[in-house]
Amino acid sequence: MLRSILDRVMKKCVIIAAMLAIVFVAAAQNEVFTGVVINTDNSVTFRYRNPKAVKVEVSGEFLDGSAELTERDGVWTYTTPPLASELYFYSLTVDGQPILDLNYSVVKDIPRWMNYFIISGERGDLYSVQDVPHGSVTSRWYDSPSLQMRRRMNIYTPAGYENSKRKYPVFYLLHGNACDENSWLDLGRAAQILDNLIASGKAEPMIVVMTNGNPMQQAAPAYFGDTYTNANTRQGRVPFTDSFKEVISFIDSNYRTVAKKEGRAIAGFSMGGGHAFTISKDYPRTFDYVGLFSAAGSNINDPVQKQKILDMKKNGYKLYYIGCGTDDFLYRSVLNYNRQLDDINFGYYYRETPGGHTWGPWRIYLSEMVQMLFH
Repeated sequence: MLRSILDRVMKKCVIIAAMLAIVFVAAAQNEVFTGVVINTDNSVTFRYRNPKAVKVEVSGEFLDGSAELTERDGVWTYTTPPLASELYFYSLTVDGQPILDLNYSVVKDIPRWMNYFIISGERGDLYSVQDVPHGSVTSRWYDSPSLQMRRRMNIYTPAGYENSKRKYPVFYLLHGNACDENSWLDLGRAAQILDNLIASGKAEPMIVVMTNGNPMQQAAPAYFGDTYTNANTRQGRVPFTDSFKEVISFIDSNYRTVAKKEGRAIAGFSMGGGHAFTISKDYPRTFDYVGLFSAAGSNINDPVQKQKILDMKKNGYKLYYIGCGTDDFLYRSVLNYNRQLDDINFGYYYRETPGGHTWGPWRIYLSEMVQMLFH
């Protein structure tokens, strides 16, 4: 009797298992999934399963526009030519609607999420986490009386900072429009770049301060769950550049810094390059190193502004780094600014690369500039 019951139970289990297998196979056939495979020749294959899709496209800096994936048995694929070592952002569009590849690396570039992959090699390895001593990144809040709020910044301290008593130089690294204090970490790979260059002896150990340059924000909108609002001024409050002395004061009061001109650098891209331009000339005895990456608003045609640059020249500096991509919409403006500096014999280092107003050139400029600091 017992054996008969067990046989019937076993038969039911087999039937249920078979039915579940059919359900899982059917679900798999309709499952929507994405994937990226980096091939041995550094080409990249994109895979997307969706039998119901009509048109699937991929776009990214590695393409001139976009490319269509081809479909076979419900799986859409596209393989790029071999790519140079670099970090690449990409996006998929299905029947005209962008989708996020949740099976691969995701990063937030306000106000959108993006996927990325890294091709190994010289640049790709520099932007990747390597088996080297790692620095620490801390989010700190500071009082800004001029902006009438407490504000957030991210601070990188090099490996060994916590266990040493030495003082470190400080590099203030500023972001562009539609970005925040997280951008240099998330999209610019600043921590990985610093870790790898310091470990290899190509850069001096330094503190890197990444502020929020939007004076209407206490912190990155994502921190509060807010949506991004593009506003660089706030009625009744000073511009971010006028409040920057509060940032310097907080850092020098809370960290072991070389609190003098030869121990400070400042750089930024786009809006942040404009901020670095303004802050460096308005604080002429504060920074020995200045970097303008695709800088917005750099102009010294105004006599007052020209005099500030001349005062900076008189006070002396060690590096004035200017970088811009040849396809950048600010390229002509940057060349015009270079000519203005030439007219007053103001020395600078100019770095020109292919590329537009994008993170690719800015990561290159950061990687190069940090190797020129604090020697």
